[in-house]
Amino acid sequence: MRGSIRVIEGFMVQFGVNGDPKISAVWRDARIKDDPARISNKRSFVTFATAGPNTRTTQVFVSYGDNSNLDSQGFTPFGQVISGMKVLDSMYSGYGEGAPRGLGPDQSKLQAEGNAYLASKFGNLDYIKKATIE
Repeated sequence: MRGSIRVIEGFMVQFGVNGDPKISAVWRDARIKDDPARISNKRSFVTFATAGPNTRTTQVFVSYGDNSNLDSQGFTPFGQVISGMKVLDSMYSGYGEGAPRGLGPDQSKLQAEGNAYLASKFGNLDYIKKATIE
């Protein structure tokens, strides 16, 4: 089970850190090389989060609107939500940005403590239990 790290209303929902610290540790330092952009960051498109060139890991986000301003920053969409956007639109956004800039979960604590950390500190957080690729 994975918790959403952050939900920024009108912008995106980000997730992808595994709720089990043992699994999270295996993937924490794995890096996925960048792909060339072929499509734009529009509503419902799934994109890897990144901290710079070739720093993609397991974290992804789904755009709530037109985020084409991200296209030139290395955020390359690789998929699209074809059903279930209403579910993503309804995810709890009250925590906003993750710590330390906002009230949302601290990624390092999430990776170390997993879902126990989320359950103890973020009772309103929504979880993605299953997603399929077609």
